[in-house]
Amino acid sequence: MRIIFMGTPDFAVPALRALVAAGHDVVAAYTQPPRPGGRRGKELTPTPVHKAAEVLGITVRHPVSLKGAEEQSAFAALHADAAVVAAYGLILPQAVLDAPKLGCLNVHASLLPRWRGAAPIQRAILAGDAETGVTIMQMEAGLDTGPMLATKETSILDHDTAGILTHRLSLLGAELMVQVLADLPDNAPQIQPTDGVTYARKIDKAEARIDWSCGSLAVDLQIRAFNPMPGAFFEHGGERIRVHTAAVLTASPDDFSIKFNSPAGLVLDDQLGVGCGTGAIRPVDVQRAGRGVMSCLELLRGFPIPKGTQLD
Repeated sequence: MRIIFMGTPDFAVPALRALVAAGHDVVAAYTQPPRPGGRRGKELTPTPVHKAAEVLGITVRHPVSLKGAEEQSAFAALHADAAVVAAYGLILPQAVLDAPKLGCLNVHASLLPRWRGAAPIQRAILAGDAETGVTIMQMEAGLDTGPMLATKETSILDHDTAGILTHRLSLLGAELMVQVLADLPDNAPQIQPTDGVTYARKIDKAEARIDWSCGSLAVDLQIRAFNPMPGAFFEHGGERIRVHTAAVLTASPDDFSIKFNSPAGLVLDDQLGVGCGTGAIRPVDVQRAGRGVMSCLELLRGFPIPKGTQLD
């Protein structure tokens, strides 16, 4: 098929590569404009899709908006059979949705209608969902409301962070999109059910502050959901400490005695075990501002947080 690809982050790259590997003619890759980045935060950095498309020899377009008539005409002039969309980041006007012969197909990282919206992976982990997956849907004007062409499930494992799960879902989505395109236009889409609709609102950085009072299991979910971005954190001594991974602790003779009502935010031992109201956790991989990721023991050697410290 003659395909327009539309995507921006790492999540979208496997789908782009899979389309090319399957023999489709990807006539253009639409992505977000380069943003300031690099070590000084000033160099314009192209998106992961931009970089991948250039390697593949695909024309890259990065308009700031698709609302203008000129951009919409340029899109339509590509005469695509279909547009494949994966975490593009811009709203598609109706003129863009209607331009490809077979419409615009979206790779969404949830089992719709659960977790429509901007942050389905993080919200699924935060909610303690046992499984998630990817949905290929026909796009329409509503927010992830279009009819579904295919779904594929995967379990959310105890060690899954948002980063790990994003990578796994990106591969599932790429594989499933190729299968769906092979069946078009004979594949009849299914209307999404009205039951079970939830919305995955955009992550607010304030949500990443660890709430020590919500129980050790919920704190663990919070840390995993915000790894790698924006990074769960606590503050001590005027400094913000990001927690990338942590272990949920249970009472045992080989560890310290954890009461079911461990005081929230109280440091319980000399290895940064922290009470969470119910149960406790111990940070494993942490990061100080302006430093690289380090083990908790490395942190404590240069930044002591003694037993009995009360964290916010």
